Amino acid sequence: MPNLPTRLIKGYADFKNGRFETERARYEKLAELGQNPKIMVVGCCDSRAAPETIFDTGPGEIFVVRNVANFVPHASTQQTGVHGTTAALEFAVNGLEVDHIVVMGHGRCGGVKAYIEDDEPLTEGDYIGKWSGQLESVDNPIRFRALNRPDLDHCGLLERASVIQSMENLYSYRFIKERADKNLISLHGAWFDISSSELEYYDVDKGTFLKV
Repeated sequence: MPNLPTRLIKGYADFKNGRFETERARYEKLAELGQNPKIMVVGCCDSRAAPETIFDTGPGEIFVVRNVANFVPHASTQQTGVHGTTAALEFAVNGLEVDHIVVMGHGRCGGVKAYIEDDEPLTEGDYIGKWSGQLESVDNPIRFRALNRPDLDHCGLLERASVIQSMENLYSYRFIKERADKNLISLHGAWFDISSSELEYYDVDKGTFLKV
């Protein structure tokens, strides 16, 4: 028996005998020619909010990077160290030359909740606390009033405000801003509700999120 969780072994068997057989030609083409997705999605690593499932995409259609609370750090914080989200952005924009970057938040986000509730660190490193601490810059009444969404609680407001902050942070990377200024790439914000499957998009002109 392979040393993998039983659920994954079963899932692989179903995939091999099902979707792979159905889309064998696509997989062979992707293997031969490489990937060429036109859309990148920055999503949360929450297991309930997988972009490939939400947008019903096939292999090779979207390039996805996921982290806690779907946050894009500001470029000024990325000068030292190793950064997975920034590396993915660099590859998607300069390597794959995607046409769109979508930052997608979601309801009941554990990363946002961790910031609001300020729970005890799970380890001495408090990696989640440090990461979610980036939300402090958007946790303010001015940001929330601009959303004009009196129907939302603190968590709902922060989930959406953080998406806007991440969109703004994308412009802090020169390789993204230069392409955006030339209309070679478009930046988008979205929010997904797990329980109802409702999807919202960020309307730049109105400064808030509207239902799709």
